[in-house]
Amino acid sequence: MPFLAGQVVTAGQLERVQPKIYEGAATSALAVSTTTYADIPGATVTLDTAAANARFKAEAVFDANVTTVSGTNLMVGRLVVDGTPDSGGLAVYAMDTQDRATIAQQWTGTLPTAGSHTLKLQGACTASGSGAGSFLQSDTKIIVTVMEVV
Repeated sequence: MPFLAGQVVTAGQLERVQPKIYEGAATSALAVSTTTYADIPGATVTLDTAAANARFKAEAVFDANVTTVSGTNLMVGRLVVDGTPDSGGLAVYAMDTQDRATIAQQWTGTLPTAGSHTLKLQGACTASGSGAGSFLQSDTKIIVTVMEVV
């Protein structure tokens, strides 16, 4: 959205120039024992954009706690944007013993349409059927920055 010399700028245009920050912290733990992803309760951000093609940066921290001992434990977190898993990468941590770690990941992308959007975190645990763990409430969260100036 370029501003031209002599242009009268509206309050709505100025509002879109400023990046907006949203945060969604987990409200309870998510127990996981399979490779099937599940929503982490509360680690969700719902926001509205005024323009198509708004850019976002999502930053997440997953507080992972493995409660089994397995040489193949992988705690895996991902971002889901408007119901579609983001293809920009996973937050992965290999744990071979009972262990706890905070796993960070960042994603960037575009929200192609104006209107309401939901970005949320999901988690899973892979360990050949013998792994179990939790994404804990205490430190699991998502922070999303939206920039509507393209």
